[in-house]
Amino acid sequence: MAEPAAAEHLKRTPIYALNVELGGKIVPFAGYEMPVQFPQGILKEHLHTRAAAGLFDVSHMGQAFLRLENASGDVDTRHDAIAGLIETLVPGEIKGLKPGQIRYTLLLNDQGGIRDDLMVTRPADPKFAGTLFLVVNAGTKDADFAHIAAKLKGRARLDRLEDQALIALQGPKAAKVLERVLPGVAAMSFMTIAPFTWERAQLFVSRSGYTGEDGYEITLPGNIAVPFARVLLADNDVAPIGLGARDSLRLEAGLCLYGHDIDETTTPVEANLTWAIGKRRKMEKNFPAADIIMGQLFDGAKRLRVGVKPDGRAPAREGTEIVDANGAIVGRITSGGFGPSVNGPIAMGYVRPDLAKDGTPLGLVVRGQTLPARVAPMPFIPKRFHKP
Repeated sequence: MAEPAAAEHLKRTPIYALNVELGGKIVPFAGYEMPVQFPQGILKEHLHTRAAAGLFDVSHMGQAFLRLENASGDVDTRHDAIAGLIETLVPGEIKGLKPGQIRYTLLLNDQGGIRDDLMVTRPADPKFAGTLFLVVNAGTKDADFAHIAAKLKGRARLDRLEDQALIALQGPKAAKVLERVLPGVAAMSFMTIAPFTWERAQLFVSRSGYTGEDGYEITLPGNIAVPFARVLLADNDVAPIGLGARDSLRLEAGLCLYGHDIDETTTPVEANLTWAIGKRRKMEKNFPAADIIMGQLFDGAKRLRVGVKPDGRAPAREGTEIVDANGAIVGRITSGGFGPSVNGPIAMGYVRPDLAKDGTPLGLVVRGQTLPARVAPMPFIPKRFHKP
C-alpha cells in the first residue's frame, strides 16, 4: 500500500462514485482514493474471482500512446521504428510484436535495476502504425512517463490518456459475461488487444490481467465508465473487487508487485524475470545495463526471488527475515499473507542462490520466533490464462 496522503491531494478515478455507492472501503493508494474491499470482504472477493468473475477499478494505472514524431514508410517500417526506440529502454522483444499483441516488459535503469514493469502493445488497427500503447503502474507513472519522454525526445512523443478509465474483469466466467456485452471478445487470445464499440464509444479490450485467471482489461472513456461497469455488475456472476483481493490473487499467481518484490535495486535476473528478456535482445545486448544483466545470466546473481510456504498457519509479512539452518539471515520476505485458494500462508522473497531450490528448508523470524518454512514453486495455484 502507498503511504497515506492528505485527502485534498488525492485523486479520484472515473468510477470513484460507484465504488462508494457499492460500499467500498476507500483508502489512499498511489495518490488515489481507492476501494480496498467491499462489504463481502477480501476473502469472499478473492474466492468469487477464482470461481466466477470479479470487476476491478484499475483506472489509477498510467495509460499512454507512444507515437513517432515523424512517421513515414509502410506499416511494418513504422512499427520497427517506434519499437526500436522503446527497445533502448526495455529488454523485451517489441519489434517482433504482431498487430494486436501485448508484451510484458521492464523499464530499466543504467545499473540494470527495474524502474517499473509495464505492458507494451502494438495496436491492431493499421491506422495506429508507428504507435505503441503503454500501461504502467500507478505509483510510478509520472516518473515513468517523464523518463520515457526525456529519453526519446525529438523522436517520439507520449500522449497520456488522462480521460480514460481502465476496468479489469477477471475470472473463469469473465469471457462469458463480457461476450454478452461486447460480442467477439471470447474469440480473443491471451495477451492480445482489439478495438470494440459500445454506446458509440471506442473501447480497447485486452485479454490480460494480473490475477492468474482468464480475463480482460478494458480501456474506455471515463464518462461512460460507470454505466459500462453497471452493465457488467448486473450479471449475477460479477462482483466488485477491491485492492485487498487483487493483492492476494496476484500473490497466489506468483506475480510481482512493484515497489515490493521488484524495484530499482532489483535486476530481472534476481527477480526471476529473465523470461521477459527477448532472445534477440540477449544476443544484441543493446538494452540498459545489458552487460550487467547478461553477466548475471551467465555467472549467476547474488540473490534470487523465490516462493516461500510457511509450514504452519502464521503468515509471513513483508520485511520478515529469512534465516538458514544455522540461524544466519539469508534474505527477506517481500510479499506475504494468507492465500484463500491455497487455504494457507504464502509468500515470496529473496534468498541466496544456493537456497533457491524448491523444497529447501528455511526459517522465518516472526515476532521473535523462528518458524519453519520451505522454498515452494510458483505460482502457488495453476494459472488459467486463455491460450487456444
